[in-house]
Amino acid sequence: MVAVPPCFASRSKLRVAVASLICVTPVLLGAQSSRVDRFLQSYVDSNRVAGAAVLVLRDGNVAYEKAVGWADREGKRAMTMDAIFRIASESKPVTSVAILQLAEAGKLSIDDPVSRWVPTFAHTTVASDAPGDSGRTLLPARRPIAIRDLITHTAGISYGLEPQVASRYAAKALGPGAGAGLGWYTADKDETACTTMERLGTLPFVAQPGERWVFGYNLDILGCVVERASGMPLDRYIHDRITAPLGMKDTYFFLPADLRGRLVAVYASDSSKHAVRGPDGARGQGNYVDGPRKNLAGGAGLLSTARDYSRFLEMIRGGGTLDGVRILSSRSVDLMTHNQIGARYGVPGQGFGFGFYSIDSVGADGPKSVGTFGWRGGYGTIAFVDPKEKLTVVFMINQIPNTADLAAKLPAEIYAALR
Repeated sequence: MVAVPPCFASRSKLRVAVASLICVTPVLLGAQSSRVDRFLQSYVDSNRVAGAAVLVLRDGNVAYEKAVGWADREGKRAMTMDAIFRIASESKPVTSVAILQLAEAGKLSIDDPVSRWVPTFAHTTVASDAPGDSGRTLLPARRPIAIRDLITHTAGISYGLEPQVASRYAAKALGPGAGAGLGWYTADKDETACTTMERLGTLPFVAQPGERWVFGYNLDILGCVVERASGMPLDRYIHDRITAPLGMKDTYFFLPADLRGRLVAVYASDSSKHAVRGPDGARGQGNYVDGPRKNLAGGAGLLSTARDYSRFLEMIRGGGTLDGVRILSSRSVDLMTHNQIGARYGVPGQGFGFGFYSIDSVGADGPKSVGTFGWRGGYGTIAFVDPKEKLTVVFMINQIPNTADLAAKLPAEIYAALR
């Protein structure tokens, strides 16, 4: 645990800031807090994970904060709360905010065809998955793909790993041909994200626009839309309009070299479910410090800390504002955090808004309240907000592939510890 000063008499307006004093409020019972400590440490002691960082806020105050294990086990560097993690798809809600800001500014409309910004999407196709066809038949899209389809993942665009499209994607350095087969990893590409997304528009997709929820390159396409609608590179837009105003000083697409020592090493679950250090390259450490530093992936490219990302979530919980700074309108926040696609998300009792999943019925995701929203990342991170409990939870880990069930079980431990 971090050293903390005595709590202030009035805590209601205290917010978490990396550079500020931290006041730990008695939201978790002392004995239960120790239970969460032991739960986390057990995964390190059994070598199921190398290390992790957890931050829990209650009504904007730090309720629990813990770094366990190693940021770099081989380098004997202990995990700390200012450790920087690859957050992969946790980037998607950030890019969603950028799109909604531009909509509020009149730079684009949520119902615009994406071809207005990425011309190769003017006439898209869908690969048939009929038995025996194996994607040979390409069907024209029934309508243009709109920004709304992309921000809700209902455009029919995947990561190109399905059998009916995989070979076509691999031939274009996407899907199995990108990121050592991960599809979503583009940090090693010596080209801009817009160049990559222009090429994507020439490939077939796996469902008709609006037909169903499909996880894929949607927010990478929207990252390109942000650049072209704003006239700014995506990293500068997000810094100037989102992260800097929120005081998120440790959030980047590519890490400055002088911060290399704070970057968490990537581990992988082996066949015995033990954490072993990942290799260099796409399926391991990645190209987040060294490399081309060109492909700003709006869907999977950001690095951040637990404290930084909690500020982003607190802004959303606050209806678009944090510490008197407005980032987004409350109406846009409602679009992000409430189900916009009915049952198409495909998980009973859950939906999907403009960037987050939503919990729509009691018991749909363990103890989380109806109205909870959040997302997760490919390196194992989870983040969610339970507005009813005024609870914000950020769990950071860098482990891929990851067979440890720590992230799945952690929310139940946290809720059990709440008064």
